Amino acid sequence: MNIQAIKTREQHTIAIARIMTLWDTTDEQEREEFDVLVDLAEAYERRHYPIPNVSPIDAIKFRMEQMGMSNSDLAAYLGFKSRVSEILSGKRNLTVKMMQALHHKMGIPAASLLGVG
Repeated sequence: MNIQAIKTREQHTIAIARIMTLWDTTDEQEREEFDVLVDLAEAYERRHYPIPNVSPIDAIKFRMEQMGMSNSDLAAYLGFKSRVSEILSGKRNLTVKMMQALHHKMGIPAASLLGVG
């Protein structure tokens, strides 16, 4: 196993190809290689392709779009339609209870609702 830091797009492509070949391996040494390559590839991706944090409102709107929901549908989780409008326009903050409902009922990651990821 001759593993080096991933510094170029070509090295990243090669590492991803190797990761794919090792995906289902049960061999202990190959599994170790797989784990190291995944860590290196993720580090390269974080450096070169950072994912910006998303606001809680954007996360909600994105999930609503995915689920084909309207503002009226969201009222079932947040209360009244007027409250939904206030939240989506940024005039009202989400409460912990609202975040819990959105997380459990719509599958929105809690970190996104908290604005940390």
